Amino acid sequence: MAKAYKKQSLGRGLSALLNDPVKDVNSADDKYADQLIGSIVELSINQIDVNPFQPRTNFENEKISELANSIQELGIIQPITVRKTGFKSFQIISGERRFRAVKSLNIGSIPAFIRIANDQQSLEMALVENIQRQNLDPIEIALCYQRLIDDIKLTQEQMSTRVGKKRSTISNYLRLLKLDPIIQTGIRDGFISMGHGRALVTIENINDQLSIYKKILSDSLSVREVEELSRNLKGDLNKVKKFKKNLPDPFKSNINKLKKIFNAEVKIKLNGKEKGSIIIPFNNIEEYEKLNKILNSD
Repeated sequence: MAKAYKKQSLGRGLSALLNDPVKDVNSADDKYADQLIGSIVELSINQIDVNPFQPRTNFENEKISELANSIQELGIIQPITVRKTGFKSFQIISGERRFRAVKSLNIGSIPAFIRIANDQQSLEMALVENIQRQNLDPIEIALCYQRLIDDIKLTQEQMSTRVGKKRSTISNYLRLLKLDPIIQTGIRDGFISMGHGRALVTIENINDQLSIYKKILSDSLSVREVEELSRNLKGDLNKVKKFKKNLPDPFKSNINKLKKIFNAEVKIKLNGKEKGSIIIPFNNIEEYEKLNKILNSD
C-alpha cells in the first residue's frame, strides 16, 4: 500500500510517553501535556472509540468503501483528531469516516492528532468541525447549530464567530427545524432544496406546508413559485389546489403542438425567462423507441 505519510516519523518518543502509566496525561495542566497535545501519533485502532456526540448520523457504506479504496491506494493523507479519555484510551472528535474506512481494511493503526478535552469541549469541537468541513445536509447542519445552543449554551452571535458564518445564515438553517418532519426528511433526501424549505417555513399551518410540499413534488415547482404561492396562500388550502403555473408565450402556444407530435404529455420547465427543458415521458421501452424514432427522423 502506498503511504501518504512515513509511519516511523509519527511520534516515536510520544509512543513511549503514551505507554508509560507514570507519565500519563489526563489534563492540559499535566507535566507532559505540551508534548502530547496537537502532536500526530500512530494509535492502535483498538484504543479508539467513536464519538457518541457525533452529529452525523448517516454514514453511507458506498462512500466509506470508496474512501477505503483511496486509503488502500494512497494511504491516509489527513490524520483524525481524538481526545484522550484514559490510559491508552481515546475518542474521536473528527474523522470518523476515515476511522471506519481504515477499520474496514483491517489496518491496525491510524495517525491521529491528540487533544485534551472534556465532554462539553468535545461536543463543541465535533459540531463546529462538522459544520465547517463535512458535507452535511441542511437539516444536519441545523441540528448541529441547535445542539450548540442547547448543549453548549452558545448564542447565535457566538456561533457566528466560531464557525465563520453570518448570523442570518445560522438563523435560516435553524428555521428549517420548524418544518414538519416529513418535509425535513424531503430536504435530507434531496427531494426539495433548502430554498424550498425556507419558503415553506413562512407558512404557519403544518397542513398547508404539507399540501404545498406535495405540490412541489408533483409539479416540480421552483423556489420562486413556492415563494409566490406561500405569499398568496394565507391559510386557504383551495389556493394550493387552484395554483397552476402559466407558461409565457411562445412556450404556451407551442406545448400543445409538441404533445401532438410526440403523442405524450409533454412538459416545459423553465429555469428563468428563456432557459429551461422539455420533458417527454414514456411508460415502457416501446414508447421510448417510438419517441427516439421521431427525434431522429429527418
